[in-house]
Amino acid sequence: MQSFPATTSTPNFRVRVRTAVVTSADSSFRQRLSHILTGLRWQVREADGGAQAWAEAESSQPEAVIVDSWLPDLDLGEFLNDFRGSFPQVDVIAAGGSSALESPRGPYRQELLYALRRCQDTDTASWNAAPALDEGRIAEPADRNHLAPWPVPALPLTGAPAPSAPASPVESQHPALPSESRASETLHIASEQRSRSADPATSERLPELVGNAPCMLEVSRRIRLVAPRMTPVLIEGPTGSGKELVAEALHRLSTRSRKPFVAINCAAIPEALLEAELFGHTRGAFTGAVQGRVGRIEAADGGTLFLDEIGEMPLALQSKLLRFVECGELQRVGDNETVKVDVRIIAATHRPLAQHAASGNFRSDLYYRLAVFLIRTPSLAEHSQDLPGLVEHFMAKLGKDTPVKRLEASALAKLSSHDWPGNVRELEHVLERAVILAGGESSLTAREIDFGLVAC
Repeated sequence: MQSFPATTSTPNFRVRVRTAVVTSADSSFRQRLSHILTGLRWQVREADGGAQAWAEAESSQPEAVIVDSWLPDLDLGEFLNDFRGSFPQVDVIAAGGSSALESPRGPYRQELLYALRRCQDTDTASWNAAPALDEGRIAEPADRNHLAPWPVPALPLTGAPAPSAPASPVESQHPALPSESRASETLHIASEQRSRSADPATSERLPELVGNAPCMLEVSRRIRLVAPRMTPVLIEGPTGSGKELVAEALHRLSTRSRKPFVAINCAAIPEALLEAELFGHTRGAFTGAVQGRVGRIEAADGGTLFLDEIGEMPLALQSKLLRFVECGELQRVGDNETVKVDVRIIAATHRPLAQHAASGNFRSDLYYRLAVFLIRTPSLAEHSQDLPGLVEHFMAKLGKDTPVKRLEASALAKLSSHDWPGNVRELEHVLERAVILAGGESSLTAREIDFGLVAC
């Protein structure tokens, strides 16, 4: 019989690493859960908000995403619904355990719920303050730092099908542990306990936008909805109503927050120079161009470009901007080469741009590409109930270097009776002038407010 030499070759299998994204504004919660999942042989990526979680999911393609009961930048329910639509293959678990937010269950669902429960057990603060359920109560371990180890299943090999989930691994190894639905309910109770004291209006409102009027909360809601996307946004509102603050908030809550935010006021730059300012120019492109220069669009590469007062842009330049919006390529003045640039465009105007597009004063094709998502900033008259809060905000801002002055009742009455055609910006300037006029006095009277209003 022919013999063959013995071989000891081993198949070159590669272990597939499971990845989970842990999303929470609470850094201690993220660290505890990440530590537990790492011990269960998960690769963990942390995110402090919904926008970052979205970016991590796009870059790492995880098996699971665990989201805390509250997000600082997005509405939780809307984020979960949108996220599941874009990442249907990812198992999404909300720590609140709401049945309305259930997702298709992945093969590791029981293991992930076990990790969440261990995270709850090892918390010595607010999580342990949650009332225990009467039935199926989870047994408290004698030593919270030495919990019984979780039996780690064998990791699947690349090219082999993933094993189906065990029938009930958590219950078989830990009989005192409740079923999945009861564990989720316990987590939900604990998360509600943590957030019960929070003011709903304050948690909904973005810090940049002072005021709890319904119209202001709607602005915050729309910002949270669209910020994580690449969708172009058009901000419409009267002068001085905070359009640039909205644009900055959109950038801050986006996945581009670490890249540049570049703003340009289309009404403040002469028409002859606006094209070169936006698109850049080469040396000698026009008289005075002694050296080449990168334009504002190219400077915002990877980040956000804010086009303020877009309604003032000349029609001839709108066609060139339209070309860039459509294909992401620009051509510097005096150059024949095109440059590929990746920016998100946010535009703002105080004009009714839809009417201008209908009348031919603004390119309708450009309007429809910029106004994919519309946010309207209200005038101060529309949320006059926020006036005391705005006054307090600006007085604290003005009092950073000097003692904060208080307003007498007559001064506040004078402010309340004004129409504020210049909106929030006018209010800020009136208060600044009044503080200067008051000199060393500790309070502002109606007299200083009168002088501040006259200067308008």
